Amino acid sequence: MSNLFDNLPIRADNEDCLELLARPGLRIERIVSFGHSTPADAPYDQDHDEWVLLLRGSASLWIDGDGERDLRPGDHLLIPARRVHRVTRTAQNEPTVWLAIHFG
Repeated sequence: MSNLFDNLPIRADNEDCLELLARPGLRIERIVSFGHSTPADAPYDQDHDEWVLLLRGSASLWIDGDGERDLRPGDHLLIPARRVHRVTRTAQNEPTVWLAIHFG
């Protein structure tokens, strides 16, 4: 695949994660969400940093210590390692496309 918007999956019960590149200490993936959210009782608590860029759609992200923020295309942020976080909402009527870079 050479274009992040090529071959977007059709609506799915689960998020679609496609690994684009992996190297020691680095993983880049495209994530496509369809109204998905992270369960409140199962937030992410990763042992590595993650930089995310919202490419399409919309989402809300809660980060411990920072609260909840709404994201629109072009918004990006760094989630430090061990910072508990979760996606509270993604667009219901269109795919939400993320670029996630995991490192460290």
